[in-house]
Amino acid sequence: MTTAIEKIRREGLAENAPEFEVGDTVKVHAKIYEGDKERIQVFSGTVIARDGSGNTETFTVRRVSHGVGVEKVFPVHSPHITKVTVEGSASVRRAKLYFLRRRVGKQARLKTKIRK
Repeated sequence: MTTAIEKIRREGLAENAPEFEVGDTVKVHAKIYEGDKERIQVFSGTVIARDGSGNTETFTVRRVSHGVGVEKVFPVHSPHITKVTVEGSASVRRAKLYFLRRRVGKQARLKTKIRK
């Protein structure tokens, strides 16, 4: 019984799952369907959380647009996500960066990670 469930869960996993961490600045390329047309929309921002595991894993991306904070939750293994590119990464000490919701301006910046 459990092997059948595990087989179904493995089928839902994406082969090209993106590699990124909480604190990274990413660009998410997602397919948007409008009527019978399809286009790719880019949403860029900071990853503030990753939740779940397996094929139900999601990540939350936050950005400030025209002075208003906007957050979107994306499934990691969704067929609608074509590409996730990492623009930069930050050194963070926590798994969830929800404190950024209360920060404005320069206070909302994260320290960039130094790569060696």
